[in-house]
Amino acid sequence: MVLLIVDRQNCVVYIGKCFTIEWFYDSNGYSQAFEYFESTNQSQKRKFFILVKRIAEFGKIMDITKFRNEGDEIYAFKPKPDRYLCFFIKGKKIIITNGFCKRTDKLPQTEKDKSLKAKEFYNSENKEV
Repeated sequence: MVLLIVDRQNCVVYIGKCFTIEWFYDSNGYSQAFEYFESTNQSQKRKFFILVKRIAEFGKIMDITKFRNEGDEIYAFKPKPDRYLCFFIKGKKIIITNGFCKRTDKLPQTEKDKSLKAKEFYNSENKEV
């Protein structure tokens, strides 16, 4: 089953055989990751969807230049020049928390902190996780 949804009314980005990928929305209904995605050009969107589809359908991306564990259970989709931070939850879901254009070699701690904060909020709102 393949489902692509990219809108404000639904948090689902892609439903695949192995994972469902979702945007993170805060308590005000705002998704920084979705807003960033919307600001990118068609080529950037296409690169992002290739990675999302690959992990959703096959369960992993072996190339660390495209998907990487950033520590603290935070992972990064890496469609150049962008980065989308995310985390995994039970029920075979991946929640994308924030997106940004990577300008340095090292992951900015502020971006990782945003993702960690979103993960904490998500887990507190979804106790079954």
